[in-house]
Amino acid sequence: MEKDRFLTLFLKHERELAGIARAALPDWNAVDDVLQEASLVMWRKIDQLQADDEFIPWARMVLRFEVLKYRRSCSRDRLLLDDDLVALIASEAEDDATEVVQEQRQAIRACLDKFPTEHRKLLLAPYTRDEAVKEMAEAAGKTANSLYKRLGRLRVKLHDCVRLQLAATS
Repeated sequence: MEKDRFLTLFLKHERELAGIARAALPDWNAVDDVLQEASLVMWRKIDQLQADDEFIPWARMVLRFEVLKYRRSCSRDRLLLDDDLVALIASEAEDDATEVVQEQRQAIRACLDKFPTEHRKLLLAPYTRDEAVKEMAEAAGKTANSLYKRLGRLRVKLHDCVRLQLAATS
């Protein structure tokens, strides 16, 4: 896998991974430490990844091993749970995170479908490739700045729609 693609995927899923780590670790400082170590391991083993859809299961596995490694290093602390219980909690946290992410994705898709095609293209342009918004601005005879302002307004509308959609389903 290309390093740029890895970084994109890592940044996209970083919060999800932090949430999974938080379920098994005592505080956010530990989460930051473990997530940093896990990201280094992932970076070194980047060649194991072949496709984008392999990223999350692979990253979770790497994260799980780093959480266990961290916990072993802190084993003298009486406040830590045993490894089997941590594995169970981490597994349940992964399932919960997956459900939340799925609900969020469905809400985003439903809200995106409500936008006209032109607005939907603009909303998705920054995630397709670099310079996509600038290219759209040039094609439309507008300045990139004006298109970025419109993009900002559309993102606010999308955010509001997703928030309402999620509130309606919960």
